[in-house]
Amino acid sequence: MAQISSPATLAATSTTHAQIELGLEAAAVRQPAEASAHSRLGYELGWDFAHHGLTPPIEHLFNASPLLQGWQAGRATFGARTLKASRQVSLWLHLRTHAWARGRQFEAMQLTPNYLQQLDSTHCPILRSPLDGQGSIDRVRDDAGYAAGNLVLMSTAANRAKARHSHASATELAQSVSQGPIQKIAGLGPQEWQRVAVLCSFVTELAHEDAAQIPLSVLPPNRLRLFNPIQALQALLTRQLATPGWSQRLSRLEALLTSQESKADFNRFVMALVPRVLKVDALEQPHEIRWALEDAWGDALVMKRWTRFALGLTAEQAENLVQRAAAKRLSPVHVQKHGSEMATEGWALSRRGYRAAS
Repeated sequence: MAQISSPATLAATSTTHAQIELGLEAAAVRQPAEASAHSRLGYELGWDFAHHGLTPPIEHLFNASPLLQGWQAGRATFGARTLKASRQVSLWLHLRTHAWARGRQFEAMQLTPNYLQQLDSTHCPILRSPLDGQGSIDRVRDDAGYAAGNLVLMSTAANRAKARHSHASATELAQSVSQGPIQKIAGLGPQEWQRVAVLCSFVTELAHEDAAQIPLSVLPPNRLRLFNPIQALQALLTRQLATPGWSQRLSRLEALLTSQESKADFNRFVMALVPRVLKVDALEQPHEIRWALEDAWGDALVMKRWTRFALGLTAEQAENLVQRAAAKRLSPVHVQKHGSEMATEGWALSRRGYRAAS
């Protein structure tokens, strides 16, 4: 299972995670031993709000609230000696509060303010509208919790429209609005619903034959985990065209293929894709380059030749190609492999994304 990330975001400055963890540990000491898990989490949340000099959402500031109790205890302990609260820290606290109030799983080891910083984007991947430093964190799989690899930043409007839709249901909506007479559902047209469907497909285990026939209408957002190896290869090959030297890298990628038939199919695919993204050379803004690459996948010939090449590989061969390309530094982005169990650690799939009752 692959995860493709931008090198720039991986180098993001670390936040005071060690101090945050110390705050949680100290908070735990001050709670009654018999407190429920829900109460303990709420108390820790309030403590962390106080530790960063922030006020929790007002709806949780009632007398019986464990979050209020933790906040009051933290304020009494820290006083004015608080940590600096960046935008990512504020988002981290409010995201935890949102999950806590709804009983959703929140994986705290990897899902840190630093991780959330790596999700930053200038534009919504669904609506392509500017986020202007705002946006909404979405769980791509609704049956999973708030965990690394399952989150993406998008506009609030796109998040509300997507709601609980999966790859299958979003695909049906995309087909429905494309056929008419209704042209929009929940404010999204056929192209937007297609992007929702593709986004959901990345974190949905699909048959290799099905995943191989999905157009890359939206490139995988940073740090999203890709369950289907052929889509990881698809994204890796597409991103090649966003940076100089792509011709040499693609030639070296072709050399990794083992059969002459695969090499021929690969070349036919590249020859179909390249002419449709030549304008990338004249673009300067990263989001414009991204859109040009995504739009190229709307061409019927590109999809026809990609499908032929992709179906000539097995899922194992596709995964092997991605790993070998990364090892040989042929990928313009960072690729990280996760084992099947580690990939969904903290997702709480067995509980459909909800926190354990105890």
